[in-house]
Amino acid sequence: MAKRVVWTDRARADLRAIEQPVAMRILRTLARYAYTGEGDTKQLREIEPPLIRLRAQDHRVFFRDRGECLEISRVLHRREAYR
Repeated sequence: MAKRVVWTDRARADLRAIEQPVAMRILRTLARYAYTGEGDTKQLREIEPPLIRLRAQDHRVFFRDRGECLEISRVLHRREAYR
């Protein structure tokens, strides 16, 4: 069963600022993770509540797993993601 995806306003703005073909690949990667749990993920250390990073080519999707839903907080290019 797929998890529901909930977007923060900031994450929506991040995604809208990305070129459409790249944004579509990010959404496909996120959908695959929501349905199967497959993807290049890592739980970031020393952040409460736990924040998870999903790699989507040159972008990073930061989210929290709330059980029945994924709360997407940011979508950033990798060079901006860790500053």
